Amino acid sequence: MLLNVIMLFQEGHMDIYNLPTYLELLIRFSFNLMVTLVLVRWLYYGNTKRKDYLFSYIIIGTVVFLLCFLLESVKLQLGFALGLFAIFGIIRYRTRQIPIKEMTYLFLVIGVSVINALTSKEVNYLEVLLANIIVVIITYGLEKVWLLKHETSKIIIYENIDLIKSENREKLIEDIQERTGISQINKIEIGKINFLRDTANLRVYYFAKDDVVNAADDDAIADISGMGDDDD
Repeated sequence: MLLNVIMLFQEGHMDIYNLPTYLELLIRFSFNLMVTLVLVRWLYYGNTKRKDYLFSYIIIGTVVFLLCFLLESVKLQLGFALGLFAIFGIIRYRTRQIPIKEMTYLFLVIGVSVINALTSKEVNYLEVLLANIIVVIITYGLEKVWLLKHETSKIIIYENIDLIKSENREKLIEDIQERTGISQINKIEIGKINFLRDTANLRVYYFAKDDVVNAADDDAIADISGMGDDDD
């Protein structure tokens, strides 16, 4: 159905540029919302079950699209789009750090919204459709096919710092697996070490049995990051 409408545009039976502004806005917004929902509701939320970021992505995508579309007549298309990427690229929420994957989906939502809103007469609508399809297919391939095994991490405050020495790495892995019940640990990163309390911050990487991300560790990362500020 969507391809039939696009073909009508290309054959000249329908010209989206000569449609009333409100109708053009409705068509573009509906298409952008559909692509955004496929990316964040089906692909992202289907793997992570994170409702907090799902809400943010849909709202940000909607606002960015409307800003770009309504300000298109200002003739600041390229500069405005780059400015949006720069602004959101330096965003840092003080309550918690945003994981890399979530920042990537934020970039996807902003990019797709800008592309769909700032399409000009020089751009073929089949090209816009193809660009959106490419984004969805690549994201699907990474989420559902290539990266089928989801590697997650867990933050641990570990008290037996004698085992963090390189020669005791096997004993460290065995001890953490026995305590946490994790069947196989892929990697352990050692962070801040507190010799006064005989503790060390460890990040343990392992393959999750399901695709649900452990959201509680985001708060743990923020808490551990703030521990250094309290000591100053």
